Amino acid sequence: MSSDIPFLLLYLPSWRLCVQSCVVLISVKILSFFFKIYTIRRRFQRMQKDGLPMPPHHPILGHLKLIAEITTNLPPDIHPHILPHQISLLFPDLPPVFYLDTYPFGPPLLIVASPEAAHQVTHVHSLPKFHTLKEFMRPMTGGEDLVTMEGSEWKTWRGVFNPGFAGGYLMTLVPGMVRDVGVLCEVLGEEAKKGGVVRLDEVVMRCGFDVIWRVVVDTNLNSQRTTNPFIKALRSQTRWLSFGNEANLFERYHPLRPIMQWWNNRRMHQYISHELDTRYQTQNPSSKNVNTPRSKSIIDLALTSYTTLHPKSNPSKTIDPKFKALAIAQIRTFLFAGHDTTSSTISYTFHLLSQHPHTLSLLISEHNNILGPYHDTKTLSSLLSSNPHILNELPYTTAIIKESLRLHPPASTTRAGLPGASLSSCGQQLPTDTFLVWITSYSLHRSPTYWDSPNQFMPERWLSPHPVPVKGAFRPFEEGKRNCIGQELAMLEMKVVLVMVVRGWVVRSVYEEVDGKEGGQEEGKMVAGERAYQVLRGGARPRGGMPCRVEVRGEGV
Repeated sequence: MSSDIPFLLLYLPSWRLCVQSCVVLISVKILSFFFKIYTIRRRFQRMQKDGLPMPPHHPILGHLKLIAEITTNLPPDIHPHILPHQISLLFPDLPPVFYLDTYPFGPPLLIVASPEAAHQVTHVHSLPKFHTLKEFMRPMTGGEDLVTMEGSEWKTWRGVFNPGFAGGYLMTLVPGMVRDVGVLCEVLGEEAKKGGVVRLDEVVMRCGFDVIWRVVVDTNLNSQRTTNPFIKALRSQTRWLSFGNEANLFERYHPLRPIMQWWNNRRMHQYISHELDTRYQTQNPSSKNVNTPRSKSIIDLALTSYTTLHPKSNPSKTIDPKFKALAIAQIRTFLFAGHDTTSSTISYTFHLLSQHPHTLSLLISEHNNILGPYHDTKTLSSLLSSNPHILNELPYTTAIIKESLRLHPPASTTRAGLPGASLSSCGQQLPTDTFLVWITSYSLHRSPTYWDSPNQFMPERWLSPHPVPVKGAFRPFEEGKRNCIGQELAMLEMKVVLVMVVRGWVVRSVYEEVDGKEGGQEEGKMVAGERAYQVLRGGARPRGGMPCRVEVRGEGV
């Protein structure tokens, strides 16, 4: 065989042929890239000529020139979902549903900022999630997750997990939430003694991790007091997430990204896998430990639903492999999506309350009237644990949370357009095929068409006798069958935090103080007069982690 080697070498390409082949391949890629730009620009030019709604479109630059002009007057780190609203402000006659050409930094867009059109997206056509979302989520979830599943598979697994997120069932989990929020109160007390600036978003985020882990898995993650390896891996993974459309090409194609994503994925998978195996050994029907109390966790309830759908004559001593794989992906999804919503909204709520002392006074009055005078965290914890349904008797607290979600929505939804699926808006039929259809909750929540004084913090708008907001104009958790499965859990957790914190501590945002030290007093550090604008860190989070000072509240609250 060795004598054949020189003969085979005769058929290896020369270095010159290799170079020529590489040049040809690169040339084809470049030509293909520019041809696609030409095709998209030409299509938008035809659409503009046909009267389809969009800002003025440049035949060569598309809408990139417009976006560059807008972002010049904005901070460089703003969340992208603010941009469509800025375009609407610049072109007040532009309809609420319009096209946007940002290629090659993103696919052709159909912006939806109308409740009626959004209803068509989520209910009438029920458009599927955009494919890049699955690519974005996979490093975080490690498998098929409820956010990106479609069709019968999504329906089956949503049904498996639905019982664990029912309102009545969540009330049974309040005592566990109270324990974790009690640790948050201890942390805030320690920060008050230190007297320094604390990044509130970081503190509340760790509490959010503990709460979600406890209600899903029913064990103590203790991330508020220790450096947990799972949380460390998850947060590292968040920093490496990418939609693949970054303007900085090194950032877009960072050579370490696949390595770090693989490593973080492995660490998260191993941690949850071990946790599930341990719990199953004590909770499964074949366990000999009959004295072990039955768990109230969401994952155990989901396992019960799954085994009902897939019964076995002889219960296994190990967890079903298919369920385990799906469970790991969902736990990672719940941790990623859940902590994001609650921590950012809680941070913004305290920021808004520190700016509106009258609203804070009314909130404290409601808590005093419904919960009784405030004594200490321990007494309040006992009350909430023994009577969790009292949290449903706090309409002003709920209104404040909703208003915070309206002004600073944590997320929005992107769907994939389909052939034959058009949106009816302002007397026109707008095709969705090949477009990323983006329901921009930020634009909807700040539109004067649907809200009085849309940029003002007015919790009273959610209370009678004020008119109910236009149906579909409030979408922090989206609507339709693909709405957020954990929205009631998020609302419940945020109520518990407000109830346990506002009468014990003064939490005051100090952006002016921090920006002054960091040289950020210029107008460019603000959006709509707000220093705490949203930035993209996994989800929409407050700039700078919401710098705050914490003080012990005086007597007489």
